[in-house]
Amino acid sequence: MAKIEIKKTELVWPGKYDDDCTLKEVPRLNLPFQVIERINESRATRESRKNGIQQTFLDIWENKEGETFEKGWRNKLIWGDNLLVMGALLEKFAGKIDLIYIDPPFATGADFSFTTEIGDCGDEVFKEQSIIEEKAYRDTWGQGLSSYLSIMYQRLIVMRNLLSEKGNILIHLDDRVSPYIKIIMDELFGTERFVNEIIWRRVTAHGDRRGCGRIHDVILWFVRTENYFFTQPGQPLRAEYIKTVLP
Repeated sequence: MAKIEIKKTELVWPGKYDDDCTLKEVPRLNLPFQVIERINESRATRESRKNGIQQTFLDIWENKEGETFEKGWRNKLIWGDNLLVMGALLEKFAGKIDLIYIDPPFATGADFSFTTEIGDCGDEVFKEQSIIEEKAYRDTWGQGLSSYLSIMYQRLIVMRNLLSEKGNILIHLDDRVSPYIKIIMDELFGTERFVNEIIWRRVTAHGDRRGCGRIHDVILWFVRTENYFFTQPGQPLRAEYIKTVLP
């Protein structure tokens, strides 16, 4: 039996290492993605399709959209498994992404129903969760925390490789999994690349069995290098706030 050589603090769970104690590799497949829909497509794009030229989403770029492929490749909505999509993006975008924000679900109770307002009249529409949504959620994390950590670990490795030297990554989590993901991020990025834990306060508390409601989520903020780019957001204080806080 091989011995795992651990040189720094890390979180270990069933499935992180192979039977020979080597770290499992992240699958990276270069899949032939298909373009389903184009908005405001050009004449050149339509003509190429008539001639039987099949383009992937990585091939679509016109000089009028930007001086380079990287500047012109934007406003793309991609549907699919994010691990496979990011693996395909590595070909042309490794080390070029400045910002990644993710909001992975966990422990939601498989409840994907929600109520939303439509139009200016304030009419509300209630959308119930589908059987597909409920089953997909159970199957994805049916083995509990260890399977969740395995899924996140693979994706965070690819995200790290996509980030540029000035890149930032923000991970939206709740109190049930944020401590574990923080340790994983320390392992992958380094503790010195942790910038802050941002508190995202809820409008209303979510009650639970413990008798106290959850009133906030957290957003872990890590960077690729010390040369990360950040612009401090700011806006004038509201007059009502000034009256209540300032003397």
